[in-house]
Amino acid sequence: MQNKRGNIIILISALLLLIPLVAMQFTDEVQWSLVDFMLAAVLLLGTGFLCDLVLRKVKKKRHRLLFCLGLLFLFLLFWAELAVGIFGTPFAGD
Repeated sequence: MQNKRGNIIILISALLLLIPLVAMQFTDEVQWSLVDFMLAAVLLLGTGFLCDLVLRKVKKKRHRLLFCLGLLFLFLLFWAELAVGIFGTPFAGD
C-alpha cells in the first residue's frame, strides 16, 4: 500500500507540473525555467510525502486532518511567496 501511495503522489505531482509546461507552449505569459520546475517538484513532492507520513503515523482522524491542512496551508504560503512575494523576502517572484 505504501508503494502505491508513493506512486500516486509522484504521478499527481508530475501531472500538476505538466500544466505550466503545456501552457508555455501556447503563451508567453507563462515563463518557467528549469529551476522553477525543480523547485515546484520539490514543494509538491515534499508536501505529498509529508502528508503521507502524517496519514501513516498519526492515529486520530481529526489530528491527521489538521496536520494535512496545516501542511497544505504552508505549501500555499510558500508557493504564493515564491510567485508574487506576499512577504517581500529575497525569494519573492516578480
